[in-house]
Amino acid sequence: MTVLITGGAGYIGSITTRLIRASGRGVVVLDTLENGHRKAVGDAPFVQGDIADSDLIARVVAEHGVDEVVHFAAYKAVGESMSNPGKYFNNNVTGSQKLFEALHQAGVTRVVFSSTAAVYGTPQSVPVRETDALSCESVYAETKLMIEKTLGWYSQTTDMRNVCLRYFNAAGASDDSTLGEDWRFSQNLIPHVMKAVLGFAPALTVFGNDFPTPDGTGVRDYIHVEDLARAHVAALDYLAKGGHSITCNVGTGHGTSVMDIIATTERVTGKKVPYEIAGRRAGDPSECYADPRRINETFGWSPTRSLDDIISSAYAWHTSHPHGHDS
Repeated sequence: MTVLITGGAGYIGSITTRLIRASGRGVVVLDTLENGHRKAVGDAPFVQGDIADSDLIARVVAEHGVDEVVHFAAYKAVGESMSNPGKYFNNNVTGSQKLFEALHQAGVTRVVFSSTAAVYGTPQSVPVRETDALSCESVYAETKLMIEKTLGWYSQTTDMRNVCLRYFNAAGASDDSTLGEDWRFSQNLIPHVMKAVLGFAPALTVFGNDFPTPDGTGVRDYIHVEDLARAHVAALDYLAKGGHSITCNVGTGHGTSVMDIIATTERVTGKKVPYEIAGRRAGDPSECYADPRRINETFGWSPTRSLDDIISSAYAWHTSHPHGHDS
C-alpha cells in the first residue's frame, strides 16, 4: 500500500510520515512548502505542489500507486482566518474539494482527515464527545467542519470511506528530537513556554487567570505528537480492513491547565519559566478535553506518553533546533 500524505512536510505531517513508513507502507509526500520544510521529509518520495492541482493529484496517484490518503494540508492560524477568511475558504475548503474529486476520479477510496476539536467551540460540558453540539467560533474551525461534511457526502454518494480525526492539542516532538514544531510560526502554548524558558522570549504571556478552574488558568487536552501519529496509522489500518466512515476525538481524556504546564516544565527542565498574566482572549473556553472512548473502542488506540514526555521531548527539540529546521 502507498499513502499520499498531503502537508507531510509540516509538524504533525512529518512525524506521521515517518511512522507510516515504519509501519511498512510506502508513502509519497505532497506539500507546497509554504509552511512545511523539505528537510523534515528526509528521503521519503516528495512532490512540491498544491492539493487543488487536480492534474498533479492524478499523476501522483498513478505514478506512485496511491491507494490511501492522509490529508493534513491546510492553513491553521485562527486569528489569520478571521482577518483573511477568503484565504482559508479557498485553500482549506475548495482545495480539499478538488483533492477529493481528483482522488475519486482516480479510484482512491480511503482517506484519513486531519480535523480539529475547534469544531466544538466552547463546549457545553467536558469531556467532549463526538456527539456533542458543534459550534465553530472561527473561520478556521468552520473550514475544517466543511471538509468533514464534504467527506461525509462523498461517503454517501461514492465508495470513498474516511476517518476524521478531531485533534485536541498536539504537543511535543519526535522521540529522537529530529522533528518538531517551529516556534517562529506556532500559536500553540508549549513552544512559547519553551521559547521563554530557553531565553528566546522575555516572558510567556498567560491569557487569563480568572477562569472557573482549580488554578484560574485555561484547561486543555495535550496529546503527544507521536501518539497522534499512531492514531493515523490505526485509522489507515481500520479503513484497510473495510471499516466504515467514522469521526473520532484524539486526546488523552485529561485536562491540563496552563499553570500545570509551567510547573511541569520547571520540574522537568530544572529552569524557571518567566511569565506574565494578561486578560482572557475572546472565545477561549475555560476547559476543553476529550472523551476518547470511541477511538479506543474502534481502533484499540490509547495514548502511551505522559505530560512529562511531552515537555521533555519539546525541550530537547527546541534546545537543539531553536530556529526549527533551519537550525
